[in-house]
Amino acid sequence: MSTPSQAQSASQSASQPPSPSPSLYIYAITGSDHPLRLAGLRPVGGGSGGALRAVIGGPLACVVSPAPPDLRPKRRDLAAHQEVQERLMADGAVLPMRFGMLAPDDAAVTAALDGKRAEYLRRLEELHATAEFNLKAARSQDDLLREVLTESDDARRLNERTRDGGGSYADRVALGELVSHQLEARQRQLAEQVVGRLSGMARGNVVASPAGEDFLNASFLVERGRAEEFSRAARQLAQGYGEGYDFRLRGPLPPYSFVA
Repeated sequence: MSTPSQAQSASQSASQPPSPSPSLYIYAITGSDHPLRLAGLRPVGGGSGGALRAVIGGPLACVVSPAPPDLRPKRRDLAAHQEVQERLMADGAVLPMRFGMLAPDDAAVTAALDGKRAEYLRRLEELHATAEFNLKAARSQDDLLREVLTESDDARRLNERTRDGGGSYADRVALGELVSHQLEARQRQLAEQVVGRLSGMARGNVVASPAGEDFLNASFLVERGRAEEFSRAARQLAQGYGEGYDFRLRGPLPPYSFVA
């Protein structure tokens, strides 16, 4: 199996025949006895080349459909990709593939399943009856800056010295560096605090680099029986932080962050 960028080299010489384009789009790996309620689901690419089906490799199965010739992360195809995975996930453990995973043919899929059979079976067992919840959080930069200037004597002194264009160039550089370090440290501490308060309700967690003004981007692997309890705890935690904070919880999701 390969990602789109791995599927075919653009640098093949003219003397070499081009390798065949991948013909299968990959959604997920699951057990061969897993229910496959695929009827009514739209494949990625619209299904003009064929329907969803499973390629069986011993105790494992891989759900595939014909690969569209112009695969792009369009909204409708992203939605179709996730809908297939959520339908499968409703009936048991799955290893969801990221959008864009391709394979040349059935033989390549069965070879991949055979080659990592023990690993895939172990991961399916670990992910049994679980789902992923992703939590992102941001804090008002103005509030955080006011906190730094209120609680840090050095920052407050430098800020007063450079107010209204006063102070030296070195003072302004020192203030900027101090505030930057303080903001980073406080955001890191906030992230650790939030993850620590929720991690006891999850089997595991993965913390990714936050983007933009977010200080947190964390995924939690939660037992399905505790999904509502986890959601409620996350909402209560967000309410406890009050205004100036923006928490966004998504889930239950296929456990993308816990497959590898």
